[in-house]
Amino acid sequence: MAKVVFSGIQPSGNLHIGNYLGAVRHWAKGQDDGLNIFCVVDMHAITVEQDPKVLRENTLSTAAFLLAAGIDQEKSILFVQSMNADHANGGWIANCNISMGQMSRMTQFKDKSEGKQFVNVGLFDYPALMAADIILYSTTHVPIGDDQKQHVELARDVAERFNSRYGETFLLPEPVVGETGARIMSLVDPEKKMSKSDPNTSASVFLFDEPDVVRKKIMSAVTDSGAEVKASPEKPGITNLLSIHSEFAETSMEDSERQMQGLSYGDFKSKVADIVVEKLKPIQEKYAQIRGDDNKLLETLRGGAKKAQEISHKKLTEVYDKIGFVS
Repeated sequence: MAKVVFSGIQPSGNLHIGNYLGAVRHWAKGQDDGLNIFCVVDMHAITVEQDPKVLRENTLSTAAFLLAAGIDQEKSILFVQSMNADHANGGWIANCNISMGQMSRMTQFKDKSEGKQFVNVGLFDYPALMAADIILYSTTHVPIGDDQKQHVELARDVAERFNSRYGETFLLPEPVVGETGARIMSLVDPEKKMSKSDPNTSASVFLFDEPDVVRKKIMSAVTDSGAEVKASPEKPGITNLLSIHSEFAETSMEDSERQMQGLSYGDFKSKVADIVVEKLKPIQEKYAQIRGDDNKLLETLRGGAKKAQEISHKKLTEVYDKIGFVS
């Protein structure tokens, strides 16, 4: 069985180093292992209200970042979800193979809908679209965080139910949890995960921050009243900075700790800032180059969508035939 890996990413203008170190860098490194499909999931994005101009910009920005970070269209498939109508059509098929009880147990809906006056059906129902995203490509592996495991399990349930009703059609995807980089924490509150939605912009190093901004944020990062640069549960701020250094330097935490031994907190932070600035520079330069010609970027994404649809439409045609649709 050929290995097929499907990874989705929400369009965002606020991607940060946690997104890069935790997922995207590993996606880029894994492109020689099977077929890798990367999708900017703009249809998922509209489950909450979006400004059309901002959504378009965030979609292009996210796609350009993936290319700048090493996603290679010669090895992999990169496309925008709305460019392939098979996802919406497959989402309806998934809907018809999910019970109300199953959908009601999706925990992320409760979290995302809390406190909102208007909650659209899409926010409740998007796990069905996510299931279609995955199973239309005969996906074997889905790299995810812990909070997404329930959605991959739902995709498996959809595949099993359809197979039981209509005969073997879909593969059962395996969630791949934990094969990612370190969990990067907030620079302001190192007990919390770094987040693009944090209202305090000093809490995150964004991928497009200028070098002086990166340095200022890291030099201002919360540490503690001690003096020893050492990773420990009692020193979450220092541990987080060591984690950032070790991830960018591609060394172990122990190696980073040894390199920083005897340094003051100020000198330690300066070393961390140096490597972050150094490693972000080529990504930022490549990103600027790609965004210099959005028409070419769109052409690249349309080419990716065409390749994606060659796979998904073959599967959807099989599905329609088994259901009894006239085509």
